[in-house]
Amino acid sequence: MNAFPGYDRELAWHFDPDLLRRYDKPGPRYTSYPTAPHFHDGFGGEDLRAAAGRSLQLHPQRGLSLYVHVPYCRNPCFYCGCNRVITRNESRGRPYVERVLREAAMIAPVFAGREVVQLHFGGGTPNFLSPALLGELVAGLAGLFRFSQSPERDISIELDPRTVTPADVAELARIGFNRASLGVQDFDPEVQRAINRVQGVDETLAIIRACREAGMRSVNVDLIYGLPMQNLFGFARTLDIVLAQRPDRLAIYGYAHLPQMFRAQKQIEQADLPDAEARLNLLGLAVRHLSRAGYQYIGMDHFALPGDELARAQRQGSLHRNFMGYTTHADTDLLGIGVSAISHVGDCYAQNPRTLPEWEAALDAGNLPTWRGLQLDADDEIRADLIQRLMCQGEVDTAAFGQSHGLDFDAYFAEELASLQPLQADGLVERDGARIRATPQGRPLLRLIAMCFDRYLRKPDQPARYSKAI
Repeated sequence: MNAFPGYDRELAWHFDPDLLRRYDKPGPRYTSYPTAPHFHDGFGGEDLRAAAGRSLQLHPQRGLSLYVHVPYCRNPCFYCGCNRVITRNESRGRPYVERVLREAAMIAPVFAGREVVQLHFGGGTPNFLSPALLGELVAGLAGLFRFSQSPERDISIELDPRTVTPADVAELARIGFNRASLGVQDFDPEVQRAINRVQGVDETLAIIRACREAGMRSVNVDLIYGLPMQNLFGFARTLDIVLAQRPDRLAIYGYAHLPQMFRAQKQIEQADLPDAEARLNLLGLAVRHLSRAGYQYIGMDHFALPGDELARAQRQGSLHRNFMGYTTHADTDLLGIGVSAISHVGDCYAQNPRTLPEWEAALDAGNLPTWRGLQLDADDEIRADLIQRLMCQGEVDTAAFGQSHGLDFDAYFAEELASLQPLQADGLVERDGARIRATPQGRPLLRLIAMCFDRYLRKPDQPARYSKAI
């Protein structure tokens, strides 16, 4: 008997290799719309402050999510495309924390009264900072912002199992962290050597157990398919080991080989990468394993146990997607702090400088370190809402959507609906009265469905490089 009667099996990911092969083309991941390549440097700190003021006036009860970027890593993982600084000098941590708190103090007054319902530390490797230093940082932020006292408040962190101990995890839980995300990628030793990330099974499982024993309410594990030297046998073993731990959530990312953008990826030989057919086989293997293990497909590359908050939010229609990925905190502004961090506040996006010296220089000069951004126009906001619904629910009620935005959906999106027809013919999308819905075959390709409604992709001068859909 299904323990979760609200769980709709149509939410499952139906794996059709022929369709995936045909539609495996580059596209945005839609953690925002418009996407970050369309931000411009004519947007500054005062624009961010003004956006916060407008948001507070229009939505005085809206919550606040905080994201803190910690760029430091002790070793370079060759596959990584994140903003990072490689160093083993742990003394760099404290000056960074001091500047993060200085930045927070500069922007906090415009969010006065907003309740922080979510705080996430990403990187880089956030646990490059010691638990004591992370504790100081959390306490400093709590002194600047009004933290929610609700048991549903999230304080989450990305952990490298190679550089954190069970004692560290216990201390992080004492500080208030209640969610953890662990990078695994693949346990195959040959793959690990090829990506310069040697990570033992035992040390990883010890950290998963430590998170459970410390009372963290959610553990996520990241895996990657399409890595150099990867094969079905080794990846199946990795999946078996991870699924035996029953993590609450899993992310199965496809490796994006873009050495022209990420210098460390030049260390990976093209000849060592699985070809397109092998990538599909690896993905199919993962989908079958997760389906048999009872995981619910959330969207993009994310899966969760049916009882997890993400899965419940998806069934209830309250799932949200932002720069931190999928989240249950839908009606919040997002404030990013630290080098390269991105904010989404009201009708604006803002991003900090991507290099540490530029970010430090702006702060040391007494300026809010906003490097670039974008104020959404009316059309942007309409399309952002539509793409959000597609990415989170896999469907949109065109009548309700048109009513909420005061428009005739079919007339407004006539060109886009025409571009959707080939996907309908291939069974990826269906139109049932007022409802446009991704089919089980189309759910793995949500980003390509969303691309049909992205007006920026119709512009001829597109410098942006995106990863492939699969």
